[in-house]
Amino acid sequence: MANKLTIGVLSSGGDAPGMNAAIRAVVRTALSNNIDVLGINNGYEGLINGDFHSMNERSVGGILQRGGTILLTSRSKRFMEPSGQRDAIRKMNEAGINALVVIGGEGSMNGAYALSQKDIKVIGIPGSIDNDIWGTNIAIGTDTAMNTIMEAVDKLRDTASSHQRAFLIETMGRNSGYLAVMAGIVCGAEVVLIPEVPTTTDEIAAAVEDAYKRGKTHAIIINAEGSGIRTTDLATRIDDLDVGFKTRMTILGHIQRGGSPTAYDRLLASRMGVKAVEALLEGQHGVMTGLKSKGIDFIPLLDVISNKRKVNMEYYHMTKVLAR
Repeated sequence: MANKLTIGVLSSGGDAPGMNAAIRAVVRTALSNNIDVLGINNGYEGLINGDFHSMNERSVGGILQRGGTILLTSRSKRFMEPSGQRDAIRKMNEAGINALVVIGGEGSMNGAYALSQKDIKVIGIPGSIDNDIWGTNIAIGTDTAMNTIMEAVDKLRDTASSHQRAFLIETMGRNSGYLAVMAGIVCGAEVVLIPEVPTTTDEIAAAVEDAYKRGKTHAIIINAEGSGIRTTDLATRIDDLDVGFKTRMTILGHIQRGGSPTAYDRLLASRMGVKAVEALLEGQHGVMTGLKSKGIDFIPLLDVISNKRKVNMEYYHMTKVLAR
C-alpha cells in the first residue's frame, strides 16, 4: 500500500540513559498499530549509509534497564552538508522509510529540522544529560546523570570531611550549568561554577577561605566543564593562596553518561516514545516531544533550534543561600 507508514528510528549525538526505553516505546507502539519499524544504526551517519535493520517486539526485549543505546550513536559531519542530507533521504526512499523518529540533543534536533524542511515527516525526542534542549522541562537522561553526580559527591564528601579538604568536582555542561547548579543544591556545595555566570579564581578562593574560617570541616566546589575555569588551574590556585583547606580534584567525565536509567528516566522516555508514534499517526510532524506542566506536548522543531535553554537563576542563587 503506497501510503503505508514505515518509521525509521535513530539515536544521535551524545548517548543518554533512557534512550533504549524510548526506542523500545517507539518500536512497540508502532507495531501495535501495524506500522513497520526500521532501526538505523550510528545516527545520521547510518542514515546516509543505509545502515538499517527491521525491528520487532523481540528486538527491544530486555533493553529497558540498559544505559547507552542499542542503535549506537555518532556525530556526522557529512550530514551537516546538503549533499549528505540528500544522500540520507535517498537511502530512506530506497528502504521505504517515510517517517523518522530522532532521539538526541541540540545537534540532533537541528538535523531533524533540516530533514523536515525537505518534506520528511520527523518527530524529535529530547535526550541529553545536560538538559540543554529548549522546549522541555527535562530531557531523557538528565535525572540519571544527576543521581550519578549526587552519589559521587556524597562519597567524596565523606573523605573530604575526614581530612578537612576542599574537593573540586567537575561535571559535564559545556554550554549549560544545569547539572552543576542542581548538584550544588542537592549535594550542599559551597561554590558552584557555571558558564552562565563568570567567576574569578580569587572569588572562589575567598569563598573557600570563608568556609574554613566559619568552622566547616570541608568544602565542595562543583565546576561545570564550560565555566571558563579549568579545574586543574583552580586547584593549583587555591593551594597557592593557602586558604586553610588542601584541595583534591575529581573530574567525573563520561561516568555521568553511563549506568542504568532511573525509574523517572524510564517512564519519561516511554511516554515520549509513545507520543512520538501517536503524533505521526495523527498527521503531526516537524515537532519535538517535550515535558510541560500539563504532560507531554509537541513543540515545533523550528522553535526548539531557535531558542537556547537557560539555567534558572533562582536555583543558582539558592546554591549561594544554602551554602551558609
